[in-house]
Amino acid sequence: MTDVATLSADEIERGRRLFTRAWTFARGTPDLDHLPPDDRPEIAFAGRSNVGKSSLINALVGQLRLARASNTPGRTQELNFFTDPERDLFLVDMPGYGFAEAPKEKVAAWNKVIRAYLAGRRTLLRVFLLIDARHGLKPPDDEILNLLDGAAVSYQVVLTKADKIKPTDLEKVIERTLKALAKRPAAFPAIIATSSEKGLGFEELRGTIAQLLESHGK
Repeated sequence: MTDVATLSADEIERGRRLFTRAWTFARGTPDLDHLPPDDRPEIAFAGRSNVGKSSLINALVGQLRLARASNTPGRTQELNFFTDPERDLFLVDMPGYGFAEAPKEKVAAWNKVIRAYLAGRRTLLRVFLLIDARHGLKPPDDEILNLLDGAAVSYQVVLTKADKIKPTDLEKVIERTLKALAKRPAAFPAIIATSSEKGLGFEELRGTIAQLLESHGK
């Protein structure tokens, strides 16, 4: 589990300042032809359709409606890009997986786009993979884990809804998840437990993103 103690006071403060900016929606793209220029670092968020991804992004930036959840889980099939006024970073909201309401051929075509994005986006620093703390890793997560490993993209698990289970159960989920990730080459060996409702873990998440930017000269 990521510990605030592993982050410097400067990184925590930089993370706080970064996410008090007026973040805005930049672009939604259904294919690689409409991607924005790769002129700044990118952090992407992936997860099952009901994992609370929109809530986490909104809590991260301190806005209520920056990221909007679809009424039908799995319906949104775009990469949504958000940016800050200083153009320091793109936040990328990837479509939820696991409940795609689409014909198989469209799902296959979209998976091809995702693979190409992950493998070819040179400015992508890390993917934060959101997992519901109440359930931990499940079989539907295997495909995205394999895809991330295959693309050699650094990814880190972020547990959502951590306030919905007992602390002792949360520690067990973290332990099981770390054990499963130890076998995966592209997984970052630390987990951030969050609650969008309670604000749990967001200092760590913001600080981690600031740390990533700093390590890439931003």
